[in-house]
Amino acid sequence: MHKLILCLFPLYARVNVKSPLTDEEVVDAIRQQNDSAMVNVLYSRYADKVYRKCYSFVKDEAAAEDLAHDVFIKVLLNLNSFSGRSKFSSWLYSVTYNFCIDYLRRKQRYHIESIDNDNSAPVNIADIDTVEDLNHIKSDRLKLLLEKVKTEEKMILLMKYADSMSIKEIQEALNLSESAVKMRIKRAKEKILDLYETTSFSL
Repeated sequence: MHKLILCLFPLYARVNVKSPLTDEEVVDAIRQQNDSAMVNVLYSRYADKVYRKCYSFVKDEAAAEDLAHDVFIKVLLNLNSFSGRSKFSSWLYSVTYNFCIDYLRRKQRYHIESIDNDNSAPVNIADIDTVEDLNHIKSDRLKLLLEKVKTEEKMILLMKYADSMSIKEIQEALNLSESAVKMRIKRAKEKILDLYETTSFSL
């Protein structure tokens, strides 16, 4: 695997390496054959997306580049932990989000607190939809509102709405129960909607 990692260090050359293989087939080729060409395929597909996600948290181009680089190394070193129960992209994004959260904790730029309560009552399956959805908020305004909430609230909303991760995939990514995931999403949506009602936009 060390040879595969070395091929990532010219990481920011935005090459476009195409392959008819699915993400999961590419991952299998890397795991079974140590195929460095497949590493380049995976990188080509997701480097820019991972970089943009990192930048959305740190707001610094150099830091985002470094984080994206480190995310891909972490992904390569942990490919065997990808079970295939969710899409590879969902797994990759969960690694990216968690890596960014850990980075922010270390830098102490944010005081990140858990927004769920382990002692709270279980949430019914339909409860997540009892809060008005966010689709009516224009994307530019929603982007501003996401900067006003806690980092973990922003993270779980991006997982659910930007990356279309299922509740099950978010459960696996964050190691939470179904009720905890639903409660986090519900509370984060409520906060965004409250902010939308009280924020003056000059766009």
